[in-house]
Amino acid sequence: MAVATWSFAFLGPLSFVMTKISYNALPISAFTTLQKRVFPAYFRLQSLLILVTAATHPPHGPLSLFKSLGDVAPLAIGGTMAALNLTVYGPRTQTTMIDRIHQGEFEFFHPPSRERFDADGSSCATTETRDGKKYTDPNCSEEMKAKNRAFSRAHAMSIHINLLAIGSTIWYGFRLASKLRIVAV
Repeated sequence: MAVATWSFAFLGPLSFVMTKISYNALPISAFTTLQKRVFPAYFRLQSLLILVTAATHPPHGPLSLFKSLGDVAPLAIGGTMAALNLTVYGPRTQTTMIDRIHQGEFEFFHPPSRERFDADGSSCATTETRDGKKYTDPNCSEEMKAKNRAFSRAHAMSIHINLLAIGSTIWYGFRLASKLRIVAV
C-alpha cells in the first residue's frame, strides 16, 4: 500500500507539464480559470497523499515511521511544503493572478494561433489593464507593476515549494525502496 500511495504522490511533476501545455493552448482568461480550479485540488491531493503515505509506512504505519529520522524527515518536509502551498502560497498566487489578469476587457482568442477576436468573430485589440496596456507591457502603471511583482514572488515561492515537496517524495521513495527485499523463489 505504501508503494502504491507513494507512486501516486510522485505524479507531481505532471503539474509542470500540464501548466505549460495549458498556457500555450488556452486564451489567458481560460488558462486563469483552469489554474484556479486545478491547483487547489492538486495541493489538497498532494497533502492527503503524504498523510496516507505516512499512515501506510511499512510494516506498522506511523509506529514504524517514527523509529527512523531518515523516514520521518522527507515526509515531514513534503507535508510542510504541501501545507504551505495549500494554505499560503497557492491562494496568494491565485489571488494575485486574478487581480493581475482580470482587470481589463475580456479577451477572445482562437487558441491555435492566439489570434484575438470579438464575440462576433471580428478581430479586436483588447487590453488587460485599466491604463490600456497589457500586464506584460514594460510601460504599464505602477499599480500593475506592483501586481506583477506580487504575482511573481508568490508564484516563484509556490513553484519552489512544490519542487521541494517533489524532491522529498523522491527522497522518501529511495528510503522506501531500500527496505524492499526481493527473494528468489
